Amino acid sequence: MSKTQEVIELTEKFGAHNYHPLPIVISEAKGIWVTDPEGNRYMDMLSAYSAVNQGHCHPKIIQALKDQADKITLTSRAFYNDQLGRFYKKVVALTNKQMVLPMNTGAEAVETAVKASRRWAYEVKQIPGQAEIIVCSGNFHGRTMAAVSMSTEAEYQRGFGPLLPGFKVVPYGDIDAFESAITKNTAAFIVEPIQGEAGIIIPPAGYLKRASELCQQHNVLFVADEIQSGLGRSGKWFAIEWEEVEPDMYILGKALGGGVFPVSCVAANENVLSVFNPGSHGSTFGGNPLAAAVSIASLEVLEEEQLPQRSLELGTYFMDRLKSIDNPLIKDVRGRGLFIGIELTEAARPYCEALKERGLLCKETHETVIRLAPPLVITKEELDEAFEAISAVFAPAAIS
Repeated sequence: MSKTQEVIELTEKFGAHNYHPLPIVISEAKGIWVTDPEGNRYMDMLSAYSAVNQGHCHPKIIQALKDQADKITLTSRAFYNDQLGRFYKKVVALTNKQMVLPMNTGAEAVETAVKASRRWAYEVKQIPGQAEIIVCSGNFHGRTMAAVSMSTEAEYQRGFGPLLPGFKVVPYGDIDAFESAITKNTAAFIVEPIQGEAGIIIPPAGYLKRASELCQQHNVLFVADEIQSGLGRSGKWFAIEWEEVEPDMYILGKALGGGVFPVSCVAANENVLSVFNPGSHGSTFGGNPLAAAVSIASLEVLEEEQLPQRSLELGTYFMDRLKSIDNPLIKDVRGRGLFIGIELTEAARPYCEALKERGLLCKETHETVIRLAPPLVITKEELDEAFEAISAVFAPAAIS
């Protein structure tokens, strides 16, 4: 039995089966390349769902991890630590907001945004009834009870009821439906500028800008969930910038920790985040010095290596090449930056498995879409190599 088979059997035997991974074991990684126990190399085209925008084991981020680990890793928020303020300053400068509240995972940051929006609605907006938050069909905001209560995917909710009330769902990209859903009790609109999990769905031009205007008009918080689409993935620092919109609140995660450590946060102005007082919200690990140090280095890598700009340039090049593939199975190729979806007329899983055999790792999403989101450090030559593998898989009779 190979080491790969041994690891898969062990994992399947003792682990809960809440994932359906491709049959590959990754034991080492560097940049865009990963290696299995037998020494086979693969190109990573998923980036851990955009958590590894800076590439695997980036030396600057790893060094920050090592340096901080030798000093102190955890204090809890019962005491100050010497890294958290630096992290705050960095995120404030990046988002143009006044305050930051750190958590660990993206789902926790979404939960924080929900709590902040509701308390703001009661204490600042002073709504007369129960707070409502408007969300979009096809959304993916995480796996907590609040997040799955916002979802329109039945499987995400099955067996987990009763769900949390207070969420109103409107069709993604339908501005008239959004406007009609606003009431005097509306606290916030939480939206992904690009829906990654739904298949790299981009809303109609002008949708986000008009939604922002309506939020301002009705004193509703505009909250951008940039956990997957932010930090350079779409070819800009934040995908919301494609429509020159500045939200009231950012939800950040994934690449905020450089693929090295779980780091997330919400960033907003003082009039929003000042609704929290001591004891109203928290996290033992949120804002820990190890996470803060790693995140600072992660953001510096994005800046110093100009990865958002690189994503825009290479993403445009790669998407143009992908659109040249002539195969009736390909229904659409869409995306922004290095955040690209290939929508098929049939199930995408067999094609992801075929691509794995050609050394390319990607994952299906929403059944029929192949998501392509490589680390932003990828080169043009490596994208050409990826294109050759994809075009070969979609050549006539490539898959029986």
